[in-house]
Amino acid sequence: MQPFAYARPATLADAFALLDEHGPDACLLAGGTDVVVGLRNRTLRPEMVIDLKQVAELQPAISEEGSWLTITATTALAGIDEDQRIHARFPALIEAAATVGSAQIRNRATLTGNICHASPAADTAPALLAYGARVNVASARGTRRVDLDEFFVGPGKTVLQRGELVTAIDLPIAAERRGAAFARITRRRGVDLATISICCVVESAGRTVLAYGAVGPRPFVVADESGLLADPAARDGAKDEVLRQLLTKASPISDVRGSREYREAMLLVMSRRALRASLERLRAA
Repeated sequence: MQPFAYARPATLADAFALLDEHGPDACLLAGGTDVVVGLRNRTLRPEMVIDLKQVAELQPAISEEGSWLTITATTALAGIDEDQRIHARFPALIEAAATVGSAQIRNRATLTGNICHASPAADTAPALLAYGARVNVASARGTRRVDLDEFFVGPGKTVLQRGELVTAIDLPIAAERRGAAFARITRRRGVDLATISICCVVESAGRTVLAYGAVGPRPFVVADESGLLADPAARDGAKDEVLRQLLTKASPISDVRGSREYREAMLLVMSRRALRASLERLRAA
């Protein structure tokens, strides 16, 4: 591990000052499950590590205001699983979060850190995308909100600029009934990165949203506005045609977790399964 300076700011203003002073030589620490690994194997070589866990404005919290539910940047994945509002309104996010590492990892890892790491295989990204999440970004210059679909740029890259950090993630609370399901394929049971991950949300009005991870340089989301996928009377062949059209956005590669050909073959299979599960949950809602 390369030597580095360490700071634990107490306010956002202090954190912004450190970010502006050290620029690209600074590294933010929330849960640390990705950062500590990077420090150990020297893929991360910061001069300054800024620990956000004591920042007053970022303390773990899940709050509801109007039609939005907000999850602060230091809220651990285990805290999400303990919140009954998320269980009731965003069950696919609960399913996705449960696949991140082990119980010990989820006690430390944060939802915000999972998306800021910007792995194409980030387990919570498909669920957040399918639910229409947005990211709250702040710096000494002000604040802005970014739709999660615009937040990811590529592997390990986001739209965050110098001096910016994510303060919270917002999820829109839907008024209508909907059914949702998350699924993934891995090489083995237990702790492993996804070969394919998918989240499907079917709204009672007929709109179907599908989001995917590990099948392109960034997680992505697509939608069927025609209502065909949500129609229980539609033929399977017709649904497959719609799914194939939506899946043209995928660009899987071959790596240690699976070949491009395997991913391409399983994309349609996993999409059918997630759609079927979402429709069943919508009927039961």
